[in-house]
Amino acid sequence: MEPDRWLVPLPRGARGPFRVWVNGVEQQEGRDYDLRGEALAFRRPLAKEGRLGFWRWLLMFLSIQGTYRQNDSVDVQYRAGGRERLATALDIVPPARRDELPTRARRAP
Repeated sequence: MEPDRWLVPLPRGARGPFRVWVNGVEQQEGRDYDLRGEALAFRRPLAKEGRLGFWRWLLMFLSIQGTYRQNDSVDVQYRAGGRERLATALDIVPPARRDELPTRARRAP
C-alpha cells in the first residue's frame, strides 16, 4: 500500500457498488480514490478538525475568533444486508496513524 494515502475505513459489512462524496462533491474510483481491503484510499490529503479546546471554543462562543482548520467530510453510499445505506462523516486515518486502523481495514484485497 502506498505510504502517502489517507484511508477511510468502510462500515462493517459494506459492499459495493460504492458512491463516495468528499465535502459534498462526488468522487470517482480510480481517479480520486481506490478500494484497499475494507477501506477507501485517497490520493489527496484529507483531515478532520478534531475536538476544540476550551480557549478556542470560548473565543468562538464570544464571537471573537472563528475556526479555519481543514475539516473534510467523507460520505459513502453502499449495500449491506441487501439494502442501500448511507454512512456520513466517516473517520479519516492519515498515513502517520495507519497503526490505529482496525485489522480488517488494513488487509489488502
